[in-house]
Amino acid sequence: MAINFYDIAYGFGLGVSAPVWAVRSKTRRKVLDAFHQRMGNVALDVGETAKDRGPCVIVHAVSVGELNAARGLIDGLRARHPDLHVVVSTTTQTGHERAEAVYGNRSDVTLIYYPLDFSAAVARVLDTLKPLAVILMELELWPNFINACELRGIPVILANGRITAGSFNNFRIGSWLTRRMFRRLTAVCAQEKAYADRFLTLGAEPATTSVTGTMKFDTASTTIDPIAADALASEIGLRHPLWVAGSTGPGEEELVLQSYQALLVEFPDLQLAIVPRKPERFDEVAALIERTGYPCIRRSAGPLVAGVNPPADDSAATEAGDNPHPTSSPKLPPVILGDTMGELRNFFTRADVVFVGRTLVDLGEKQHGSDMIEPCALGKPTVVGPYTQNFAEPMNALRLADGIVEIKTPPELTEAIGRLLRHPGDVGVRARQVVQRQRGATDRTMAVIEPILQARLKAQAAAAAEA
Repeated sequence: MAINFYDIAYGFGLGVSAPVWAVRSKTRRKVLDAFHQRMGNVALDVGETAKDRGPCVIVHAVSVGELNAARGLIDGLRARHPDLHVVVSTTTQTGHERAEAVYGNRSDVTLIYYPLDFSAAVARVLDTLKPLAVILMELELWPNFINACELRGIPVILANGRITAGSFNNFRIGSWLTRRMFRRLTAVCAQEKAYADRFLTLGAEPATTSVTGTMKFDTASTTIDPIAADALASEIGLRHPLWVAGSTGPGEEELVLQSYQALLVEFPDLQLAIVPRKPERFDEVAALIERTGYPCIRRSAGPLVAGVNPPADDSAATEAGDNPHPTSSPKLPPVILGDTMGELRNFFTRADVVFVGRTLVDLGEKQHGSDMIEPCALGKPTVVGPYTQNFAEPMNALRLADGIVEIKTPPELTEAIGRLLRHPGDVGVRARQVVQRQRGATDRTMAVIEPILQARLKAQAAAAAEA
């Protein structure tokens, strides 16, 4: 395959950035690992070919949020086509770890890293897997990948489509390069009309662009299963009232701890659990908690050995010698650190009030908001900050129903949490009702995908018959 404009641009960008990442060993390892994993070296089982494995569809989810939204879609594909093999590709390490937890033991699902958009890497993946179709979640469009799919006659469907104002403007600036890429999409299933209009402006075909809603409402269960949550509570001593700060980002934990200190004056029994968004920040947040003066109970350390709280003072902890949960101060209550993967829902289930992170501090457009749908689906009074643009449609629905509490500044966090602890009202009830009403996007998306798959399966069967 001839080197093209994009390969040259990617190579140039890599060379220019090399002095930045190559000098630091940690960054260098991360970049080189990404290259090794994402250069299209996809291995089938020994002696197996794509034809042996049967029809295949690639579902690409960038990270954890997109992967969670795709679960219903993947289950729907398998239910309609039991012989279909699903290849789930991810970009981030946390996304891949989540995929391993959900699909690692399933023989009908293969996990890979999405290839970097070098033409050779893309070709290796597509020629090895030979997918019937590719389903991209939200907005993961790369020109070489889209072009390679078109050359091979592989339809590309954008599901749960979403494009922020910033991304939209960037694509418009480079429309002379990207317009053809959007036009090549076989179908666009947008979360809301505003997103659909942006896709159309960028070149998507009106006949194949539709508004199907967000699939994130479909994957959030409104039913509480207390068994796992009760086990978590028993092991690390969760009690009521409990405030859970979930999916927090840099700078937010400090603000949460400040609010917690103020709230303890009125609510001395209030317990706080912090669950950072990214696992690589677990140690950093643990150090912050202890530096602030609170004992830190790390979920990863396992069940408490002697009761539900750490020992009363450091000397007792030293004498006991068998409690894995360190203490920093006998004067302040312990703060729980949720430093394991896959347990945030259990924390939410036990919560009396929830703050959803990456919403109070501006971490950049791509990180504006974490998923507030899950605690809302559980009927929990939920607080978010002003940066929720990546969840525009859910937030619009929750606002209209008065099913969520929005704050603008850190001082308002203390007031909002305190108000909900005193009088939770029915904000959580309204939030759960919103989630129940908004379901159905997965079925609407499947209605778009199914005719495309059927056409491909018929074409494949006809080609096999001729052979």
